[in-house]
Amino acid sequence: MIKNIGLVASKTKLNDATKKYVEKRIGKLDKFLPRHAKKTVLARVHVKEVGRAHGNKYEVEVVLDVPGKTITAKDEAGNVLSAIDILEVKLATQLRRYKAEAHPYTGKKRLLSRLKIRSKI
Repeated sequence: MIKNIGLVASKTKLNDATKKYVEKRIGKLDKFLPRHAKKTVLARVHVKEVGRAHGNKYEVEVVLDVPGKTITAKDEAGNVLSAIDILEVKLATQLRRYKAEAHPYTGKKRLLSRLKIRSKI
């Protein structure tokens, strides 16, 4: 669970249920992080109410500071909770890519050399 989550709301007020929801959804993204990044990750969530011609919308931006990189996702929706859900999926794909870059090899070591030895016998 990501412990360092900063929540900033501008032009709107967030209730406790929304704050808990953000902490739950963004907090569980640590399962996509490599082990070395789980302790040092910092999440910042910015919620802003944007008045549009066809109704009020919420603009939500999440910034994750991981070692060596900053991962950002931004979305607009009619509801804060739906924007958080969309951002969770976006951040999960970006974190999977980050984990693959951080640890490029995850297979068994020397698998090919073992196969070559057995084929010679």
